[in-house]
Amino acid sequence: MLGDNFNILKLSDKFIINGNRELAGEIEVRGSKNAAGPALVACLLTQESCIIDNLPLIEDIHITIEILKDMGASAEFLSERKVKITCQNISPEKIDFVKFAKTRISVLFLGPLFARFNAFKFPSPGGDKIGLRPITVQLNALRKLGAKIEKEGSVYSVERNGIMAKEIVLQEFSVTATEIIMMASCLAKGKTIIKGAAAEPHVKDLGDMLLKMGANIKGHGTHVIEIEGVEQLHGCEHTVTSDYLEAGTFIVMAALTPGRVVVKNIDFNHLDLFLSKLEEIGVNFDRQENSVTVFYSPFIKPVKVQVLPHPGIATDLLPILVPLLTRAQGKSLIHDPLYGGRFGYIDELRKMGADIEIVDPHRSFVFGPNTLKGIIIESSDIRAGAGLIIAALMADGKTTINNVFQIDRGYEKIEERL
Repeated sequence: MLGDNFNILKLSDKFIINGNRELAGEIEVRGSKNAAGPALVACLLTQESCIIDNLPLIEDIHITIEILKDMGASAEFLSERKVKITCQNISPEKIDFVKFAKTRISVLFLGPLFARFNAFKFPSPGGDKIGLRPITVQLNALRKLGAKIEKEGSVYSVERNGIMAKEIVLQEFSVTATEIIMMASCLAKGKTIIKGAAAEPHVKDLGDMLLKMGANIKGHGTHVIEIEGVEQLHGCEHTVTSDYLEAGTFIVMAALTPGRVVVKNIDFNHLDLFLSKLEEIGVNFDRQENSVTVFYSPFIKPVKVQVLPHPGIATDLLPILVPLLTRAQGKSLIHDPLYGGRFGYIDELRKMGADIEIVDPHRSFVFGPNTLKGIIIESSDIRAGAGLIIAALMADGKTTINNVFQIDRGYEKIEERL
């Protein structure tokens, strides 16, 4: 725990946060949610047991394991963060549509289900409410592999006669589309090439696990991935990579509150451009081997921040940076070309006293410096919620954040760790 017991109090589905308190000490970054989900789903590709370690203890991961169990998988926890998954007797007919709709991870099931079954049905996946999030790219990728897909209401039906390995050019750097094709084509006959593939750390992490399972895959972590299909995959042990999004969140939290914080278990290869941007902004920190020591940084500079595909600044880190920029002396521009309508959290920040102009669904100006005041606000998604926690820690007085279920989906027991 970084602060005293009164920094964050959780009551039912709300956080009550006292602002302007010191954060000091050490905090360890947990396993990546965005890597743990694909790793669990990939267990469906084999009837042998897979052991997944370093799981974050968060709602989306619990739901993903429950979806697997509903379909017939066994899940045995070997320790708090290590689970043994065996998918020997799987029935996609047993998919729990309610649970499926609670998490965006569920869209990844399309890959291994397509690889393993000639026909299955699934509902529209869930996830964050951050504007339009169609699965057109994902479905079109499966169609190129030979899928026949129809939709009736909110339910999709998928059928296939074999898996056609081929070259697939993605129209956008879609992480989930890339991961779905990687899993679906592992058991295809022939070579599948993905051009325009996403290169995020969790995509590489999935590729590393598939290699351990016996897949013939190369180029994962780049924008061109090649998969030569094999007859079958086997079980493996895999440790999920650390969460660079959580690392970025804690670094910014530490910079905006009095005190000295060491953020541990960081992979710097995942955060190069983000840390470079923090230096430009004026955040004071020192790098160690796999940790960062962050110091209170009261003198923040205005900058332009644009979301880019990896290794650029991730869209999920933009809501983390905006509260920081309310402290800057001048005007900052933030630009998220990926998601329109993701600026709902800005309305909450403005209620707290932030001077932010939404230019269009993708761009906003942040004018500073502002003094934020504690009020009652609403969390709309995982990263927006984390950004509002940062704002609340900066604010004068007490802030109440409602709908913190959204935050719990992506951050493990954050109220106990701060």
